[in-house]
Parts: sequence; C-alpha cells; structure tokens
Amino acid sequence: MLFTLKYFIKPVSTALLMMAFTSHLANSAEHVEPAYPLTLAAAIDLAMRANPSIAVAKRELEAIEGVRTQAAVRPNPTISTSMQDTRSDTRQIYLQLNQEIEMGNKREARIEAADAFYQKALAALESRKAEVHANITNAFYEVLAAQERLKLSKSSLDTANLALDAAAKRVKAGKSAPVEETKSKIAEVGAKIEFNQATSQLNSVRKRLSALWGNPLPVFESAQGNVEEIPPVATSAELSALLENAPAISLAKLEISTRDGMTKIERSKATPNITLSAGVINNQELGGLNQALLGLTVPIPLFDRNQGNLQEAVSRQYKAQDELVALRAQLEANLATHYERLSASRQSAESLRSEILPSAQSAFDAASKGFSAGKFSFLDVLDAQRTLFQAKSQYIQALLDAHQAVAEIERILGNRVINPTQRTQE
Repeated sequence: MLFTLKYFIKPVSTALLMMAFTSHLANSAEHVEPAYPLTLAAAIDLAMRANPSIAVAKRELEAIEGVRTQAAVRPNPTISTSMQDTRSDTRQIYLQLNQEIEMGNKREARIEAADAFYQKALAALESRKAEVHANITNAFYEVLAAQERLKLSKSSLDTANLALDAAAKRVKAGKSAPVEETKSKIAEVGAKIEFNQATSQLNSVRKRLSALWGNPLPVFESAQGNVEEIPPVATSAELSALLENAPAISLAKLEISTRDGMTKIERSKATPNITLSAGVINNQELGGLNQALLGLTVPIPLFDRNQGNLQEAVSRQYKAQDELVALRAQLEANLATHYERLSASRQSAESLRSEILPSAQSAFDAASKGFSAGKFSFLDVLDAQRTLFQAKSQYIQALLDAHQAVAEIERILGNRVINPTQRTQE
C-alpha cells in the first residue's frame, strides 16, 4: 500500500478552520491595492501577501504540520471482552488489553518521511513565490510599456491632427491638391485606431497585473517606474553557478528525499508488528476464580512481505533522480536562452536609442518643417512619421523584452539575479 498523506492527516476542527479563514480575511483587508501610482515593490508586496497560489502553498504547509504530528503517534491499545457459555455455573468471562508494538523502525521512518515532506512543502512555497515574483515583474513592465505606447500613439494622433489642419489650410489656400487633405484624414483615422488599440491594451495588462493579487478590477491609476532602465545582470557563468540553488532544483532534490523516506517506510513494513496481550479470565466453573491471561501475536510474513510496494517505492526514487538530471539540463538551456534574449534586447534598445531614434526624429522634424514651408509633400511627412513611430515602438518592445528576460532568469534562479534595491528603487 502506498505511503500517502491521507494516512497521517486527521480532520481539523471546524473552529480551527473558521479561525484560519477569519485570519485570511483580516490579512486581505490590511493590504488593499492603492489608488495612487503603483511601484514594482508595492505590486510585489501585494502579490506576496494576497496571491491565491501562494495562499494555497501556505495551506499545504499547514497540512504537512499535521502530517508531522501524526507521524510520531504510536498505535492505540485495544480492549476486548468475551463470554464463553451463557450458563452462570460454567460461564467464563474474558477481559483482555492488547497493545500493538511497531517493529522495523516504522515510527522513525514515518517521522523522517514527514520531515522530508515538510521541507518539500517549504521549497514548494519558495518556488511559488519565485513564480509570482516573475509574473508580477512581467506584468508590471507590460503595464509600463503599454503606458509608453499610449503616450506614443497620443503623440502620433496629435501630430496627425496638426497635419490634417495644415493640409486643410494649404488646400483652402490653393497650395495643395484636395487629395492631400484626403490623405491627411486617412492618416488621422489610422492614428485614432492606434490610440484606441493602445488604450485597450493598457486596460488589459492593468487587469492582468491586478489579478495576480486577486483583484479582477484594478484600482491603481498607473504604474510608476523607468522602463528604460534595464537592471545589470551577472555574467552567464555566474548565473549558471547559481543554478544548483534554484527553487526548482531544490524542490527536485527534496522530492528525492521524500521518495527515499517512502522507500524506508515500505521497507520497514516487511518486518511484521507484534501484539502483546494481557487480561483476566473469570471462571465461574471454578467458583469465580480469576485467572491471568497473557498472549503474544506474531504475524508470519510467508506470502506478503510488502515486496511489491517496496519495488514501486524504489523505482519512484530512481525516477525522481532521473527527473532531477533532466530538469537540471532543461533549466540550464532555459537560462542560456533567456540570457541571450536579454543581451540581444539590451543591444537592440541601445542601438535604437543612440542611433535610430535620433535620426528618425530628425527626419520627421525636417519633413514637418518642409511640408509647412511647401518644400515637401504630405507623403514625405507620412513616411517620416511612420518611420519614427515604428522606431519608437521597436524601442519600447526591446526594453520590454529585456525586462521580461530578466524576470524569466529570476524565475529560474529564485530572484537572485540583481540587487533587490535596484528593483525597488524603480
């Protein structure tokens, strides 16, 4: 029979459950989402206190506490009575106390396994926190990027309105053909569509962020942070050295420990328990004489030596070891992938910021002035504006990719990539 938690966990009283639920409500009430601009540190704090998945992991940890308590409990004694013959003159009444004695270090094996389960639950909680931290960071910088895109689309819309006004005046003055005004209107409608899409995207990512602390309707007005500041990250070799202490690796190692504990439990079951008995016989046939009764019960492990369950436990222990090897290789590859993504995004953002954006802005300014002076056509202005808009959009996306790559590295390594103060200062 498999060693599972159900053998150890006892029902918790209704009063304790109500106390825990009331405590959860009180904690939720104490940590309310602010209406003012939200920082990354505040968002992480909210999620760590109110994220549903973290709450689930904490409840599991509480349950394992019960497992540890039950693991140390010894078998209860039993008392039995029987009567032989219903005639009062020959009646014999038996009263017997039985105590099962565990053999093969079963209790010690249970305690060791329960401790391993507790350590695994602790590691699972830390792993869940790392997951939530990465999800918050991803979502937070998505909000920052969406805010920048909204500003960009608003600027593009304002420029399109100015161009439409200028084109209308030129057409009215006879300096341009009516088709120029038509093109300006088309460009202005396109800018409106982009502005509406940016607004919708911002609303969506705000909801996705607030959902991480259990709020489907965000209260915060905006996210406060510098999306252009990409945090410094250690070298690839230094990050690889941290991998052995990653939450997923620690959890996999503790899974091996729990499987080892379960193997010891199944091995201990091969040694049968004995039962000691002591009692008294009241013999009416001998004039009500009380006679002592002593007994010893020893099962004979002739057929069932728990060999099947032991084989299963050993195989699952080997399986956990193989899974650790596979996980280590997978995380190493993922870490390298996200590090390369971070490096590429950082280089792209730097090139866009220092080279492409200034040139695109200069070209747009020149085209706008030339159009107002009648030196350039409106198509030149549209091309310059489209180039500038695309360059700024690429810059924002490169910054977002860099921040998300950092978040994914932190997800793997458990938020040990950069100095935490560098994040909270944003």
